[in-house]
Amino acid sequence: MSAFSGVIVPMVTPFRRDEGQTIDYEAGEQLVERLVAAGVSGIFAFGSNGEFHVCTPDERIGFSRFVVERAAGRVPVYVGTGSCSTREAVEMSKRAEDAGASAVSVVNPYFLRVSDAEVVGHYEAVAEGVGIPVLMYNIPRCTGANLSPEVVARVAEVDNVRGVKDSSGSMANLAAYVEAARGRGVDVLVGSDGMISAAHALGASGAVAGTANLIPGVVVGLWRALEAGDAGAAARLQAEVGPLRDVLHMGSVPQALKRALELAGVPVGPARRPVAEASPGLDERARAMLDHYGIAHG
Repeated sequence: MSAFSGVIVPMVTPFRRDEGQTIDYEAGEQLVERLVAAGVSGIFAFGSNGEFHVCTPDERIGFSRFVVERAAGRVPVYVGTGSCSTREAVEMSKRAEDAGASAVSVVNPYFLRVSDAEVVGHYEAVAEGVGIPVLMYNIPRCTGANLSPEVVARVAEVDNVRGVKDSSGSMANLAAYVEAARGRGVDVLVGSDGMISAAHALGASGAVAGTANLIPGVVVGLWRALEAGDAGAAARLQAEVGPLRDVLHMGSVPQALKRALELAGVPVGPARRPVAEASPGLDERARAMLDHYGIAHG
C-alpha cells in the first residue's frame, strides 16, 4: 500500500504585510479548505513553496500543527523538516510527529558537501527518531547536490523511509529512482509539474504539485485521468498546466505563485524577504493567465 500517492499540494505559507511578515493563520485556514474541497490527496506544509528556509523552527511546527488541526483527518498532512544539521532534522521531525503530521519530508543536507555515506546516515538518524513515514526530497537546483539513485536505493532499505520526491526535472533521474525503489515499498513522487504524465507512465505513485495551490481542479483531474487510462483527457489537462508554469518562471519561488493566488482572491500575502514584491509586469502576465483559466481576479 502506498504511503504517498495522488496529488499532494506543497501549500504556500501565507504571510501578512506587517513588519515581521508574520504568518496569517486565517488565510491558511482558507487555503486548506480550498484544497480539501478540490479533492487533493494530501497537503505538504513547509516545502520549497512553503518557504521553510525563511521560517523559524517554532513557526514551522506551530503552523504545521494548525494545518493538521484544520485538515481534521480529511487528508494527510506532511511536514517538511529538513535541515543542514542532522540533529535539527531529527528534532524537527519528532516535533512534527508530535504535532500530528502523517509523515515528514526531509531534503538532503545543503550548503555543505557531504559524502553519500553521510547522506545515508542523515536519513537513518531521522528515520530512527520517528515512528511516521519519511520522504526523501531531492531538489538539486536548491541543495547543490543530487541524491544519486544509489543513495536512494540504500536509504530505501531503512525502516520508515517510504518515499522519495524528485524535483530534479530529469526524467532519467526519476526513472532511476523508480528502479531503485522497486520492490522496497518506497513510493516515487514527481515534483516537476510539467512531467506529471510522463512520471505516471514510468510508475510514479503521485505528484507534489505546486501549481495545485492555484489550479487544484486541473491537477487533480489530470491525475484522475491518468489513473483511469484516459489518454485524451490527460494530454489536455497536462497541457493546461503550462500557462501557469510559464508565469511561475517569472519570479523567485514562490513570488509569482503567491501573487497569482492573491489576484485570484486567496489572501496568501507576499513571499518573505529577501524575495521582493511582484512587479507590475508580473501582475499583467498573471491576470492574463487567470483569464485563461476563467478565474476571477482583482
